[in-house]
Amino acid sequence: MPGYRIRILDSSSHDTTEGELNVDRETSPVGLMLGYQGRDQTELAARDYPTGDIAKVDDDGYIFFVGRADDVFKSSDYRISPFELESVAIEHPAVLEAAVVPSTDTVRFVIPKIFVALAPGYQPDDNTARDIFTFLRQKLAPYKRIRRLEFCDLPKTTSGKIRRAELRQAERDRSSETTRRPFEFFDQDFQ
Repeated sequence: MPGYRIRILDSSSHDTTEGELNVDRETSPVGLMLGYQGRDQTELAARDYPTGDIAKVDDDGYIFFVGRADDVFKSSDYRISPFELESVAIEHPAVLEAAVVPSTDTVRFVIPKIFVALAPGYQPDDNTARDIFTFLRQKLAPYKRIRRLEFCDLPKTTSGKIRRAELRQAERDRSSETTRRPFEFFDQDFQ
C-alpha cells in the first residue's frame, strides 16, 4: 500500500514479527477514516488502525497473511491459521470448499477440524475421508494436522462467504467430543 506505513503489533501494541496488522495513523492519515460519528475522535486518532488480520514478516520485510484475528486459534500451544489449512485442503480433488475451526479435545484442549463440501462425483464415505486425511498428513506439519473431518453443506452468507462463526458455535455446542455426527470422521480411525 504505497503511502501507508504498515506495522505488525503484539497484544501489548509493541512491534513484532507476527501479530495483528495495523496501519500507522501518524504517518499515513490520508485515505483512512478519522473515526466513527458520535465517538470521541481524539482517542481513535492517537492509535494505530487495526485491520483484524494476523500477519507475519520475514527477514526480507515481506508481509504474509496468516488469518483473521477471530479465526486463528491455538492447539497444543501452536498458533493455527485456518486459512493455511484450508488452502492445503482445497488442493485435494475431492474438496470443493473447506472451513477449519477449533474443536474441543481432552489431550490438546483444541484441535483443527475441517468441514468439507465435496466436489461432484465424490461420496461422503470412509474411503474419501481416508484419502483426504492421507493427503493432509503428507502436506502439513504434525502440529498442524487436521484431526477431525465432517462432510456437509457449508453455511453461507447471502454474499456466498462461509459462516465460520456458525461452525465454531456448532463445535462448542457438542455434547461430547467422542459423539460423532453423520459423515464425521476422526484421523485416528485411519492410522
